[in-house]
Amino acid sequence: MENVKHVAIAGNIGAGKTTLTTKLSRHFGWDVHYEDADENPYLSDFYDDMKRWSFNLQIYFLNSRYRQVLNIQNGERTVIQDRSIYEDAFIFAPNLHEMGLMPKRDFENYQSLFELMTSQINPPDLMIYLKADISTLVSHIQSRGRDYEGSMSLEYLKKLNDRYNQWIDTYTEGNLLIINVDNIDFQNNPEDLGEIVRKVQAELHGLF
Repeated sequence: MENVKHVAIAGNIGAGKTTLTTKLSRHFGWDVHYEDADENPYLSDFYDDMKRWSFNLQIYFLNSRYRQVLNIQNGERTVIQDRSIYEDAFIFAPNLHEMGLMPKRDFENYQSLFELMTSQINPPDLMIYLKADISTLVSHIQSRGRDYEGSMSLEYLKKLNDRYNQWIDTYTEGNLLIINVDNIDFQNNPEDLGEIVRKVQAELHGLF
């Protein structure tokens, strides 16, 4: 496992990415790169006016995650990343474009930049995907009570979930571990967390 440098956790809004990222980092002694949501100057404005701020928001996230991956690849320690750079390009940006919330020229500009960035980086050694039904996502979102998520529509969340499932079905960038979180509680149940840890260990030991 000393050869593993990059583990990423993917999943829809409310799937539990940040919680699992924190718990796995503590268990394995990994460094953490969290999603830069709280510091994102566009996020609150985006949920109030998605069409106006969609491109700004996605460029901010793309830049932030690209910098994270470069730091991971240039560093010496193993890092676990809260959300991957691929989710921006295959989930969020095309979804905004399809919904008419990101103009074609902005979307094409975004895609071109993503392709350039990803041509210069390696995929994660292991991608962990947290799969969840809408009811699970809504429950998690409501329980954490973030103000800017209060105006999020159910339609938006469903579209994202469909895109996540389509993306993960065709993910070929590297090693993939899918964890269904609908019937487990790794935040509060040590046995559930232990089972995930065992699955992660098995995947990582199989890499080298």
